[in-house]
Amino acid sequence: MTVLVFLDPEFPEGRIADASEPQLMATDLGATRGDGIFESMLAMDGSARKMNAHLDRLASSARALDLEQPTRGAWERAVATALTELVRSEGPGEAVVKLLLTRGIEGRHSPTAWVAASPLPAGTRERAADGVSVLLLDRGYDSTLAERAPWLLLGAKTLSYAVNMAALRYAKANGADDVIFTSSDGKVLEGPTSSVILAVEEDGVKMLLTPELESGILPGTTQRALFDAAEAAGWARGYGPLEPAHLMEADGVWLVSSIRLLAPVTSIDGTPISSSPALTEELTALLRGALAEG
Repeated sequence: MTVLVFLDPEFPEGRIADASEPQLMATDLGATRGDGIFESMLAMDGSARKMNAHLDRLASSARALDLEQPTRGAWERAVATALTELVRSEGPGEAVVKLLLTRGIEGRHSPTAWVAASPLPAGTRERAADGVSVLLLDRGYDSTLAERAPWLLLGAKTLSYAVNMAALRYAKANGADDVIFTSSDGKVLEGPTSSVILAVEEDGVKMLLTPELESGILPGTTQRALFDAAEAAGWARGYGPLEPAHLMEADGVWLVSSIRLLAPVTSIDGTPISSSPALTEELTALLRGALAEG
């Protein structure tokens, strides 16, 4: 079951719509041009996780697109309505909550905004725990482009995910599960739907590393939550620049995202890499602890 709740000034708590019926106009610029943004977040037993972080990133994306958006309170109320309805129908458990905002119907200058909530797909956690094989794929730009060309919207979470989905299809067609993008100047970037983190342990000091945001990657809400929790637990942390050799030499590499959480990488371009069940267990516990706190 999917619950749809549209943000509508005439319905302060949000307007529930039938997800089995057409709801979006064919002339909506989100559909015709991909002119919009979104966020995906996890909910547990009717409560959204990392809500503030996701709303902050949504606002950042909206500013990058010069896109008018509803108030923070309107989003929060619509999410609450969607989750209340989902729990009423499906019972408690984990759920996927998506916030979507488009520029609206062409010519009307009024954005379209809605929340979609549905149960977490079966097997999501099990597939992540099994680990993923990845291909390194060239993203087609260098690691300094974001600063030179802000109009390319690097680092904004837009609806234009055709390239990301094409990369995943390419990986599966070539025997891999997922992708880590690299820049044309050889830097590690991110996955199509995830952040990249790696761990190194030396002289009893454990450190988490992730690519630097200046390279044009999306700021990861789950990556940040994990880094904060790890730092509180005594881990060191750092930000790139990282190169593929760093991935191959690390004590562990993971793809992290709000829905899948922590997925260990087991091979890169067909070459097995170090994968530590102990580190995965420790980091998963830290992340779940952070999520439990909201």
